[in-house]
Amino acid sequence: MFRFVSHRLMSAVPTVFIVVTLSFFLMRLAPGGPFNLERPLPPATMANIMATFQLDQPLYVQYGTYLKNALIGDFGPSYIYRDYSVAELIMQALPYSITLGLWALAFALVGGVTAGVIAALRQNGWVDYAVMSVATVGVTIPNFVVGPLMSLVFAVILSLVPAGGWGDGGFRNLVLPVIALGLPQLAVFARLTRGSMIEALRTDHIRTARAYGLPARSVVVTHAMRGAMLPIVSYLAPCCAALLTGSTVVETIFTIPGVGRYFVEGALNRDYTLVMGTVILISVFIIVFNLLVDILYALLDPRIRHD
Repeated sequence: MFRFVSHRLMSAVPTVFIVVTLSFFLMRLAPGGPFNLERPLPPATMANIMATFQLDQPLYVQYGTYLKNALIGDFGPSYIYRDYSVAELIMQALPYSITLGLWALAFALVGGVTAGVIAALRQNGWVDYAVMSVATVGVTIPNFVVGPLMSLVFAVILSLVPAGGWGDGGFRNLVLPVIALGLPQLAVFARLTRGSMIEALRTDHIRTARAYGLPARSVVVTHAMRGAMLPIVSYLAPCCAALLTGSTVVETIFTIPGVGRYFVEGALNRDYTLVMGTVILISVFIIVFNLLVDILYALLDPRIRHD
């Protein structure tokens, strides 16, 4: 296992390098720039600004400088928030995104797995059809539609919860963004759990367990669930990375000061360093969660062994 983990960590280095390289040059190829305003600045002022941020240097020099600084955790200054570095902005925003993402992950995982198991045990019944219908709706309707609708109904019309803002981070402030962020993932978990549970219940060792007269709860929870969780674990890596780094849409709709909001503002204002910092953060999250998923695979399925 140690050898496997070390190999995966070594392979993560070129992956991050490729992501950083592609993101760097694609950002520069996009039209416009961080200081291209509707009312152009005087040439002398623009030249001073470009020299201050080293944007007047050749592109390969800028790339080398950024890569060298990124290796020590220096992602450069933000072009929009002049008094802050990108690292400071990310450290300020990350706790909000992680808190929101953890609640959304718990909501999606518990609700989705529970609904999927119930649907599998009631296969082809009205409960199964109802769960899958709701899951299909949850997958097809994007959260930028669900979020404003819930805000309109529960905040504006019914006045049950605030329409946006972090507030004190309590239940009333988080309930709408958590549901909007976690609902599509809950639907995916429900569909994955139903399919894998139906397949697990038809395997030979489950038939053997039933033939020995084991209680139905023990057969489902102890034996079938272990094999049925493998597709869920596989999907956890991209799901966790997306939820824990924050949804750009949900954080923007509910005015939550998380990483997603900075990514949107950075992209709109061509803040190269801010966008690059958030891209690197998401890449690292995905790599780490993929590694954790592979380790969980070996723990859940005894047939999988990593040397």
